Amino acid sequence: MKIKIMEVGPRDGLQNEPTSLSLEQKKIFIDLLVKAGHSDLEIGAFVNPQKIPQMAGTLDLARSLTRSPPTNFWALVPNDRGYQDARSAGIKHIAVFTAASETFNQKNINTSIDGSFKRFETFMPAAKKEKIRVRGYVSTCFGCPYEGKVNPKTVLKVTERLLKLGVNEISIGDTIGVANPAQVRALTKQLLKLTGPKKLALHFHDTRGTALANVLTGLETGVQIFDSSAGGLGGCPYAPGAAGNLATEDLLYMLHEMGLKTGVNLGWQVEAAQYVQKCLGRILPSRYLQAALGQQSHCPPGN
Repeated sequence: MKIKIMEVGPRDGLQNEPTSLSLEQKKIFIDLLVKAGHSDLEIGAFVNPQKIPQMAGTLDLARSLTRSPPTNFWALVPNDRGYQDARSAGIKHIAVFTAASETFNQKNINTSIDGSFKRFETFMPAAKKEKIRVRGYVSTCFGCPYEGKVNPKTVLKVTERLLKLGVNEISIGDTIGVANPAQVRALTKQLLKLTGPKKLALHFHDTRGTALANVLTGLETGVQIFDSSAGGLGGCPYAPGAAGNLATEDLLYMLHEMGLKTGVNLGWQVEAAQYVQKCLGRILPSRYLQAALGQQSHCPPGN
């Protein structure tokens, strides 16, 4: 069985970093991830740069990238203006986002859950007509920093609405990293009845060290798509205390050692994570990355 990885480092990974990468640095980072063999890569977001300055320049970045199949470049769009910018840049894969928590949605995108769907409805007909693939993110599916525990029925309801809207794939997010395997098993079993394995992705943050355990549980229930971020970059500016995403290197190591195929080269993935770590000037949380770099530093010359 082949597992699909959605690499979100250049978008979800960088959006909360205090240091903003230059256009050239982002291009090099993305080029390294393409060399790693990612089939799906989130490159940025067409959002207000005053609110998320790290995503400034996404239009120029998207226009400058060399399209190299089979890599699909994805970008986040919050509204019709973002959609129009994405289309003008040649983006054919977009993502929309909402939440299973009203308070988080208000903090994150300044509207209710219903309001977020009204925004999607302004451009979804055009996306369907133009055969644009759409991914729907649902945040705070296991817990909210403002409301606490989230009712699984709310997650199922939002998922149903996204499917009716016509999205091609849905990513269920543990935005603040509170999920445990028992929760994941119970929720994904219900979600898979709605989506099937080809449309459901899981997106874990590793705030409390449970991300890989949750992935393993997702695999056992039949999920075949997982989001992760180079080096473990991440965190949400509207989710206080949320640590980084699950590190792609840690995920790849586990999956490959289990005999599962991803199509992603772990060596090139480490190169990408090492590069962005140097750009940011801080140690990233990826355990595999630090182990690999540690081995390099202790390797005698010539070996």
